[in-house]
Amino acid sequence: MSKINRYQPEDRAQSREYTMGEMIKAAVDGDILSGRVILCDHERNLHVDLGCMRGIIPKNECALGIEEGLCSDSAILSRVGRIVRFQVLDVETNGTPIAVLSRRRLQENCQREYLNQLVPGDIIDATVTRLESFGAFCDVGEGISALLPIAFLSVSRIPHPSARIRVGQNIRVVVKMRDDRNRLTLSMKELLGTWEQNAALFSPGETVPGVVRSVASYGIFVELMPNLSGLCERIDGIKEGDGAAVLIKSLLPEKMKCKLLLVNTFPAPPPQEPRYFYEGEHMDSFLYSPPGCKKRVETIFL
Repeated sequence: MSKINRYQPEDRAQSREYTMGEMIKAAVDGDILSGRVILCDHERNLHVDLGCMRGIIPKNECALGIEEGLCSDSAILSRVGRIVRFQVLDVETNGTPIAVLSRRRLQENCQREYLNQLVPGDIIDATVTRLESFGAFCDVGEGISALLPIAFLSVSRIPHPSARIRVGQNIRVVVKMRDDRNRLTLSMKELLGTWEQNAALFSPGETVPGVVRSVASYGIFVELMPNLSGLCERIDGIKEGDGAAVLIKSLLPEKMKCKLLLVNTFPAPPPQEPRYFYEGEHMDSFLYSPPGCKKRVETIFL
């Protein structure tokens, strides 16, 4: 199990309708509620449907960094039509009832009580929110983003994060580091198994599907699993991203190699859901290379 308790990636929230009593209680107790944003007005305040009343998230309460000018208006506008989580600052019952809400306060609490307590090696839940050529931005709690660099998605190299994950996907990640601005960098490859664990899923003589990840002058690298690739002879007309049926000729743990024979190609398959080999809450290190292998591939979390 991961360490998230009361805080979670925002896109996992569910919208619901509340009673007046629930709203007043939430304002007193600091409960975390959620609702769908139905409008952003000309002053950049967000309006939330709560069922019993309308909620207003004032512009400066929409997100961390808005008040300091560190966020653009897109951080507010992009919430329209989506479910957000928040805490209740006040419930005004004179005339038409209105609840004053804060997403910023919830993010501040999440940062202080949860994210600031994480250390390298901690394993957490995240939701993919945006893909760029250099990596994926992930919601690690209440809409707060962290970067998952493309090199940390798997041992097997990929041309773009979309070859591995998609926006809206819930994933498990390990905290790689924290920078001087208190931003987290994430990794996923350490959770996807060692060379030995992945190789144990295959046997010489089997023909299995894979994905062409690299075409070099001396051969073609075919990914069998995100953390396991093998080399087969080059054949003209093969390109990166093609699906490939390959015969496993041999598995050589002492050299950390898979020798393959290309049998056939087919259209590029969609990314598969990640298979996690590690289910704990923390890891101090990850040794990818198998015993007896001269090349040592290891991650040390400091």
